[in-house]
Amino acid sequence: MKKKGGNVTLSEVKEILDATVFVGEEKLDMEVKTAFSADLMSDVLAFAKEHSLLLTGLTNPQVVRTSDMLDIAAIILVRGKTPPEETIRLAKELNIPLLSTRYILFETSGRLHARGIVGCIEKVPLGEMT
Repeated sequence: MKKKGGNVTLSEVKEILDATVFVGEEKLDMEVKTAFSADLMSDVLAFAKEHSLLLTGLTNPQVVRTSDMLDIAAIILVRGKTPPEETIRLAKELNIPLLSTRYILFETSGRLHARGIVGCIEKVPLGEMT
């Protein structure tokens, strides 16, 4: 088991999550060390950090557009979601890896955390909760 805060490659993420790669086979050697889990893109915009994994159950193209704006390393779809062709096409165009796992969001987060991936932030600052 890796130590907290360690880098994990997307190839390792794929293995840990028994994930399917829809886009980004050529980027599986990329290293990541942080992640953010959310289905509200407003939360992603407010709290996610660049070069992180985005774990979400949303499959629409807006997830890819938001990820592009924030320079997200890769998108991991949870609960066995299959993205529509439009989402896959946009992820290819923007060169953002797009994977899917059958694990639920909680389990996906836990499996990655156990392997050393930490959250983008630990707590939201006081006064920023809505």
